[in-house]
Amino acid sequence: MLFTLKKVVGGLLQPLPLLLMLMGIGLALLWFSRWQRGGKAVISCAWLALLLLSVQPIADKLLLPLESHYPTWQASAAPVPYIVVLGGGYTYNPAWAPSANLIGNSLSRVTEGVRLYHANPGAKLIFTGAAAQGNPMTSAQTAALVAESLGIAREDIITLDTPRDTEEEAMGTAALIGQQPFLLVTSASHLPRAMVFFQAQGLHPIPAPANQLAITSPLNPWEKIFPSAFYLSHSERAWYETLGLLWQRLKGSETPPEAASH
Repeated sequence: MLFTLKKVVGGLLQPLPLLLMLMGIGLALLWFSRWQRGGKAVISCAWLALLLLSVQPIADKLLLPLESHYPTWQASAAPVPYIVVLGGGYTYNPAWAPSANLIGNSLSRVTEGVRLYHANPGAKLIFTGAAAQGNPMTSAQTAALVAESLGIAREDIITLDTPRDTEEEAMGTAALIGQQPFLLVTSASHLPRAMVFFQAQGLHPIPAPANQLAITSPLNPWEKIFPSAFYLSHSERAWYETLGLLWQRLKGSETPPEAASH
């Protein structure tokens, strides 16, 4: 019940639902009350916020501090025995290409896990994630199918099918591999929060960010000035992870130390 409540409240607090609710309140004030100025002010502020959050310079400036916390993993001298790839959005339609079942951040996480697998001979790939409501396949199983379709041997894949969130993924990993070193693969923006959960279990994850979104390389001028749902999603990601970090601190977790270079 608490897990569902957390997801519902967190979803409603995302920029698009929140700003649409504010616009709805403003419209209600205009249509059904005498608070005409108040209604106009609420609608105007919500519209302006939606506009600003949908343009590239602002959206990516909000996201970049989260994503730049850890560098992309580079090959080291000693191979790592385990690579843990955290679950994300997915569905399962057997008629689709395997990779089409991984939604949003998930495909980038899996492909980065596959890259790291090839850079660490003998490593095992661990995919995490429970089943979405009503789905016959878990997030971990769906990711494993994609990895197999990319040439990874099934015997080198382990699935953790019960964790529903990052904290449970950390507990499941601790029970499976104990104190052995491992690469932790998740979205770059999610990695600071994930490191806290895994370190809280007494583990020693090596950060391996994937799915970087904040663009710092050159873009066409029009891509920077026109509002886009694509860049709004970057703002949503920044806001989601910021809320997650605040909730984590309220629960008593500490910020992880700076990662060593790898």
